[in-house]
Amino acid sequence: MIVEVCAGSLQDCLIAQECNAHRIELNTAIALGGLSASVALLDEVKQRVSIPVVCMVRPRGAGFCYNNNEKALMLKEAEWLLKYGADGIVFGCLTSERKIDIPFSREMIRLVHAYKKDVVFHRAFDCLYDAHEGMETLIDLGVNRLLTSGLHESAWEGRTMLKRLHQQYGQHIEMCMGAGINQDNIITLMQETGIKQCHGSFKGWFEDKTTTGHQVHYRYGKGDCYDGVDANVLKLFMNTLKGVNV
Repeated sequence: MIVEVCAGSLQDCLIAQECNAHRIELNTAIALGGLSASVALLDEVKQRVSIPVVCMVRPRGAGFCYNNNEKALMLKEAEWLLKYGADGIVFGCLTSERKIDIPFSREMIRLVHAYKKDVVFHRAFDCLYDAHEGMETLIDLGVNRLLTSGLHESAWEGRTMLKRLHQQYGQHIEMCMGAGINQDNIITLMQETGIKQCHGSFKGWFEDKTTTGHQVHYRYGKGDCYDGVDANVLKLFMNTLKGVNV
């Protein structure tokens, strides 16, 4: 099993490496589903960790139907991240009809492959109207890997679809399952889907007492805390996989 850690900070990346994860997906604003990582953050991460780092390129929260200004920014962000050592670019772009935006995706893929790096299509896939059409499109476009929860809120809920997609298309595109994966369900998910890559945030909450003032607060989750990779959660997950042969 290849374990990919969804990281939103340098500290998250350091923990991922210390816990022997295999790959990092570098983001910011994970509470919004992950936005583009900065070049400065990537540069520092690449100096401090040796495992592969793929970078999210996403200009805003909510959906994945972008205007021309957003698309131009995404291409520029991707090129800068590639120049600073990204091992791959993670993106997703859809039309308003919930189909893959083929012209823009082709442009992004051409850019990433020119640097001989991996193209990863993220969970925008899970909003598609037709998953099978989407898979065939991604394969035709030359996408290297798909991150998906099987069109459901979690990989556990989508495990039947994950199995079906992997059986039909897994020889042509790498599949990485994500969303709601933990030490309690990973073995069963591996057995039922056949997928040998997983993605998780391994989240914990860390207190910052300056989150709340006398008349104002900046909470977005658990009290006066921010989220990040919890080393104990990730270690437990990695230990669960030790010696497993599925």
